[in-house]
Amino acid sequence: MSKKQQDIPFLLISFYEYVIMMQTFLLEMKNMEKLQEIVKAMSNFVWGPVMLVFLVGTGIFLTIRLDFLTWRNLGYSLKKLFSKESRKTDNGQGDISPFSALMTALAATVGTGNIVGVATAMVLGGPGALVWMWISAAFGISTKFAECSLSLKYRTVNESGEMCGGPMYTLQNAFKHKKIGKILAVFFAVFTLLASFGIGNSAQANSISSSITSTFSVSPVIVGIILSVLTALIVIGGIKSISKVSTVLVPAMAIFYIIAGILVIIINYKNVPEGIALIFKSAFNTKAVAGGIAGTILTSLRYGIARGVFSNEAGLGSAAISAASATSDHHVKQGYINMCGTFIDTIVVCTITGLVIASSGLIGKTDAQGAALTISAFETALGKTGGIFVTISIVLFAFSTILGWEYNGEKSLEFLLKKPIYCYIYRVIFSVLTFVGATASLDIVWSFSDIANGLMAIPNLISLLVLSGVLAKDTKEYQKTLKKEKQK
Repeated sequence: MSKKQQDIPFLLISFYEYVIMMQTFLLEMKNMEKLQEIVKAMSNFVWGPVMLVFLVGTGIFLTIRLDFLTWRNLGYSLKKLFSKESRKTDNGQGDISPFSALMTALAATVGTGNIVGVATAMVLGGPGALVWMWISAAFGISTKFAECSLSLKYRTVNESGEMCGGPMYTLQNAFKHKKIGKILAVFFAVFTLLASFGIGNSAQANSISSSITSTFSVSPVIVGIILSVLTALIVIGGIKSISKVSTVLVPAMAIFYIIAGILVIIINYKNVPEGIALIFKSAFNTKAVAGGIAGTILTSLRYGIARGVFSNEAGLGSAAISAASATSDHHVKQGYINMCGTFIDTIVVCTITGLVIASSGLIGKTDAQGAALTISAFETALGKTGGIFVTISIVLFAFSTILGWEYNGEKSLEFLLKKPIYCYIYRVIFSVLTFVGATASLDIVWSFSDIANGLMAIPNLISLLVLSGVLAKDTKEYQKTLKKEKQK
């Protein structure tokens, strides 16, 4: 028997093993696809109509319960936010200034949703989705006010002398039924911790990496290393370090984006009237318009509210965590300052993106979606420079989100394990995962964190509804002080 003939059985066995291996691999891939389908279905359910009604419904309820004081005092709140007093730390207890607390909260909320989310909503739900984003934000202002005010009212001080607050502490310290409050608090903390690794870290790092790689052809590994090092250098210093960066980065990037957006709108001024008319027409139209691109009132409502909530996070409770670190002599006062975050995030920044797209003349004339649509819209006025600008904006917005969410996750871990020492371990792990997110595709992990992000809202909204009476009483009492202050 020749050597070739002797090798045949071994070749057959090797081939058989290869077939078995491929079958196993394909089976695992099929199972993974099924798992992804299950996770996607779960995500759609969590962020479905029931959750959106719960979120917006709570905002409507709180707005009425507070006698519309959040709307009536919005001008005062914005004035207070930009005053010199809001930058000081000598009025009350806390770790950072009221302005810094809001900037840290905005760092987590002003993100890719303001660029990608708005474009996606205007394609899937039609241009009218922007109107529903405004409406959800109007009531979201009250929700943000409530969660941040209560966070300060029920915050505590840890063994390092730092302020600790957020929905988990509100649930634990304010509920009369301590056991129920504790269970809901743990759920919120766990969901927030999980979300911080995915939607607050890996997903943002991947957005940064993808944008820089596609625009500037830089290796994802290099981007990941730089991103991980920068994150570590900032978060190792804790809330004071994060707030220092956020206080500079958030206003700078917001102003940078707003000015560029206004410039695009001015250049495309001829399309502005038609674009605005299309926005309002499709928002309340019962039939699809613009060649099917714009949706009916139901689809506009669905995507507008969903993307609006995803952008400003009103009702999720995330902003309340950083709000608790503010130096303030009254919890209602800081609530008024922090509610400006929803106004800035959605009414200002998201509106700029929406009007840029509406004035570009691209609606109904392109298949581009998400970031690609926003890039194309900026390029209609600024050429290739517009694409580079959007890329830089995505990088800045996503990086600020990473910083803001690190603090959210850190405080949630501290609540669960009770020892600040674990926060240092978390900061290191968080920084390393930034590199992983920038260099690997972890869709299923992000989907799980997206679900956790939505589930945060349930215990938080329950606490807002249960404690709405206490909050309404405090807010109406503070109104007397506010009136005296306005008369000076």
